[in-house]
Amino acid sequence: MKFAPIINPDVCKTPPKPVRVDLRKTFLIITSWWIVALVVLLILTTLGFHVGKGLILCGFGIFIGVLMLIWEHFDRADYRRLGAD
Repeated sequence: MKFAPIINPDVCKTPPKPVRVDLRKTFLIITSWWIVALVVLLILTTLGFHVGKGLILCGFGIFIGVLMLIWEHFDRADYRRLGAD
């Protein structure tokens, strides 16, 4: 019965433990794509195209990617310190 957990919480299944994901790979891949986009836009700029907003966008993408890598470093350090890794 689908309503049994609402009526009687004792019949609820125990939820699975969360999976620890390595976000460093994800943040590195995304940041590297922003760097590639920045290089492409810099090449377009030397060819005479006006891509100023794109350069700003790529700069912010790289900046946020680096901040997320720093955050992941400290988050992982806290996780290891607590002995959960």
